[in-house]
Amino acid sequence: MPNQNNQLPPSEEIITDRFIDQLEGDLPGPHLVFFGGIHGNEPSGVFAFKNVIQKIRDKKIPLKGKITGIAGNLWALQRKERFQKKDLNRLWTRENIEALNQGHFVPSNEDEEQFVELHDLILKIIANETGPLYFFDLHTTSSQSIPFIPVNDSLINRNFANQFPIPLILGIEEYIDGPVLSYINELGYVSFGFEAGQHEDPLSVKNHEIFIQLSLAFAGACSQEDMEVTQHLEFWDRKYGPYEHFYEINFRFHVDQKIPFQMMPGYESFQAVKKGEKLAIYDNKEIFATKDTMVFMPLYQSKGEDGFFLIRKTPEIFLKISSFLRKNKLDKIITWLPGVRWTSEEKDSMIVDLRVARLLAKPILHLFGYRFVQRDQTHLIIWNRERKSKYRDYENEAWFKG
Repeated sequence: MPNQNNQLPPSEEIITDRFIDQLEGDLPGPHLVFFGGIHGNEPSGVFAFKNVIQKIRDKKIPLKGKITGIAGNLWALQRKERFQKKDLNRLWTRENIEALNQGHFVPSNEDEEQFVELHDLILKIIANETGPLYFFDLHTTSSQSIPFIPVNDSLINRNFANQFPIPLILGIEEYIDGPVLSYINELGYVSFGFEAGQHEDPLSVKNHEIFIQLSLAFAGACSQEDMEVTQHLEFWDRKYGPYEHFYEINFRFHVDQKIPFQMMPGYESFQAVKKGEKLAIYDNKEIFATKDTMVFMPLYQSKGEDGFFLIRKTPEIFLKISSFLRKNKLDKIITWLPGVRWTSEEKDSMIVDLRVARLLAKPILHLFGYRFVQRDQTHLIIWNRERKSKYRDYENEAWFKG
């Protein structure tokens, strides 16, 4: 349901309660959880969730299961700032989670306080639910961009996200440590983000509303007719159809926030760039593209460590082969190679001795579902979410069977 006046709501309407809203249907079904405002300068998802919930209430649309909207960084949302001291969407690291679970994590700023509260709330939601769980994080970008979905590379994520006719981005977990949905995905649930467009663009609210409604329909919480699925898919197909592919991130330009960074003006996500093209100035040095490629998420705000990414299309044959290998758990073949061994009883991670296993190139590991997490000069630790994915929670869902 688009905003009728096609305007972003005024800043004073940003809610400050942890729950944006919540609605429970009369029949059992899935529980869809939407995070809005994980970054305080991205309130579009908060407004959109309220609009969709209001539509369901006003039209008395039948609902199965439950819908929950959770506000992320309350301190930052009130001030329309990305964060105070630390990016809330970079705090969900294995080290922080382990310290939190052991009672050793002591918050030192507002962002870490928000992290502790959200972590406790997520665990309560998981502990109290019986239906399939879905978690979605609603974001916007500092640069102009068409909407896209960054997907942690598990098959349940891929299969659900593939229902949306917009770009799907694989591999971001290799370059960004600590997003909230990476943590939830490692617990085994469907969880991915949605980037609706530029922060102040009114179309971003509409795209968030469309995403929420499509998610409800695809998960079986509401009917396709009530969520206007046909109209929304046609709208997105007209605007974004040519970009409907899987893409792989293959480069990240990291920025130290203490060093001046300036992205060259006018760049948008999915924009083609040529080898030798000037992309940015960092530490008073010019940064050029080293090959013909596509730029992704260029940084046009004061806070953030990701200057820009580079991406490429993922061949369809790659996706089909990797799906076959993962479904049949053929990753055990890798441990037959010298220099490779399991590092966990769950067999979801391996350690690779790079001095011995030199033939294990990144694309081969990606086929089996492994992503780089930790590396030093001689060893690589790789992780696979497939073995933790809760397939049984979703095996009866229409999108899973399809």
